[in-house]
Amino acid sequence: QVQLVESGGGLVQPGGSLRLSCATSGFNVSRFTMAWFRRAPGKERKVAVAISWSGGSKYYADSVKGRFTISRDNARNTVYLQMNNLKPEDTAVYYCAAVTSVVVTGEPTEYDYWGQGTQVTVSS
Repeated sequence: QVQLVESGGGLVQPGGSLRLSCATSGFNVSRFTMAWFRRAPGKERKVAVAISWSGGSKYYADSVKGRFTISRDNARNTVYLQMNNLKPEDTAVYYCAAVTSVVVTGEPTEYDYWGQGTQVTVSS
């Protein structure tokens, strides 16, 4: 059974940091491109960051460049998202997703597996 389980979300003040984790099981994550999408209130789901199966290629949305870092530990079947200098506009539900593609893609319809999401709220 394929599972992606996100954790690490919560309430943080502007300028603060959070580290999200995505624990995977039921598939060989080392062969998948992984991504973190987010859905802000009243908006559509959009890709924030993505990483190739080897970690050699990464994508960052302009809105998170310089503040977010995606990484993966294939031995632990886990993907991470380090978020620094958080802003109120980062408030969203964050979803971990996996796709069998050697090319890093930000198109949500191409992703095969999804987690349930974790809420991140940035507010003073």
